[in-house]
Amino acid sequence: MTKIERVESFLVPPRWLFVRIETSDGTVGWGEATCEGRSETVRTAVAQLSELLVGQDALRIEDHWQVMTKGSFYRGGPILASAVSGLDQALWDIAGKHFDAPVHQLLGGPVREKIRVYGWVGGDDPGEVAEHIAAQVAAGLTAVKMNASGRMSPVASVAELDGVVRRVAAAREVLGEHRDVAVDFHGRFTLANARRVAPLLEPFRPFFLEEPVVPENSHLLGEFVRSTSTPVSTGERLYSRQEFLPALQAGIAVAQPDLSHAGGITEVRKIAALAEVYDVQLAPHCPLGPIALAACLQVGFATPNYLIQEQSIGIHYNADAEVLDYLVDRAPFGFADGYIARLTGPGLGIQIDENAVRRADQRGHSWRGPVWRHPDGSFAEW
Repeated sequence: MTKIERVESFLVPPRWLFVRIETSDGTVGWGEATCEGRSETVRTAVAQLSELLVGQDALRIEDHWQVMTKGSFYRGGPILASAVSGLDQALWDIAGKHFDAPVHQLLGGPVREKIRVYGWVGGDDPGEVAEHIAAQVAAGLTAVKMNASGRMSPVASVAELDGVVRRVAAAREVLGEHRDVAVDFHGRFTLANARRVAPLLEPFRPFFLEEPVVPENSHLLGEFVRSTSTPVSTGERLYSRQEFLPALQAGIAVAQPDLSHAGGITEVRKIAALAEVYDVQLAPHCPLGPIALAACLQVGFATPNYLIQEQSIGIHYNADAEVLDYLVDRAPFGFADGYIARLTGPGLGIQIDENAVRRADQRGHSWRGPVWRHPDGSFAEW
């Protein structure tokens, strides 16, 4: 039996939480349990959950997932789900190394040889948007995602609405007809604002409109979906099949679970199968680190209804460290014509630079999201 001997976690810049599991035969698996702005809390949850793992057979992944998610009276939520996600990824990494196979081979084998990827772009005015998109195109991408806006009034002004339209128009001008732009509402819009903006964006043919309402208002998704012909996506703040079901029933076109939040590889595979029943594509959320990206890709290579993969290589808000900084070999994440080729190494298919991770953990991080307010002083969604 390959016993779990040790579980460690590392809080590394810019805002990530890595998990390392070591077994009795010396095999090491890596996972990512990042929960942006709450990773220190998740780290405590990882330590508590590791009590359930140490001394157990590392290859009983499904059983471990069941115990970690259902072995307590209080379940779910972003903290516990993120902790489970990182541990689950690490266990799959161990399994792949044990059997000398990439994780996607253990999930049934590849259904594709490459996965299309997109990058996130910033910019507050159309000129900045155009400049940032041009840089992503130059880097080899054929798709990008942008925020629809910054802070939004509950009932938007004409200037706010027109600002959204101008920025998306600038993106389309740079991208032309053969590249794609997804527009992220980021839960910053009220339903009224989202319904007003969506038809104004239709002439620019967005790839999809993301998170038009906050996840706690998923009961409003159906109304928004029916108000636009543009595909609608959501899911980065949904953590289980049960939470995705109402969104799927509402008619979304693209499901976006985050493999560092939604139960790891084990649960996201099940979310993908459920989405397939509703003719919905998978495009996992991943503005995170290299381990999360590798886990996403492993699922993608074995999942038929996989649309595209988000990644944050070169993203402007990563400070003090970059996605590729913690890798021994950067080649597996190379872009070619907007795609990443199938990872063929064992486990997650990447090799983590453990010395770099341990040094980074000594610095740590205390990343927090911004607190926004409207001009009248009231809180604003970000």
